[in-house]
Amino acid sequence: MICGVHDRELERMFSEHAQALYGFLAYRIGDPTIAEDLLGDTFERVTRSRHRFNSRKGSETAWIYTIALNCLRDYVRRSNAEDRALERAGRSDGSGEDALEHVGERDELVRAVQRLEPAEREIVALRYGSDLPLQDIAAVTGLPHSTVQSRLYSGLRKLRSTLERERATADRPRSA
Repeated sequence: MICGVHDRELERMFSEHAQALYGFLAYRIGDPTIAEDLLGDTFERVTRSRHRFNSRKGSETAWIYTIALNCLRDYVRRSNAEDRALERAGRSDGSGEDALEHVGERDELVRAVQRLEPAEREIVALRYGSDLPLQDIAAVTGLPHSTVQSRLYSGLRKLRSTLERERATADRPRSA
């Protein structure tokens, strides 16, 4: 239906959820361009599957974030498969540039987040990348609230410890 009820509903969902969802994706993936692509993929899937949304099964936010997580997981799987294929072929792009072209503290944080267990990394990204409350994270992931809380605090403790170790190592004078 062109310019109909469905279009207005999709516009409303986009305006309500896109900014926080982009924050989550950018925080999780570390690359703004890829996050934009994943945001587009998410809303493309939302558009195609809008008729399947059932508010009795969960909130609209949980439904959209579930779709976004699936897009993110699909991207990571494709990326890992591509990396393995390039390794097997013995090729590299030769540019030497990392996909994450961040410096300073952002780079440290990205490295530290990548060291977390995947489940912790996902919870931290949902909480701080898109500012979702724990109850919404529980709905998105299908985990009990207590598990979400436990993984979040465990992940934060590991992040703090990792960052403190890296900074202590960087502050030590190097001997010749």
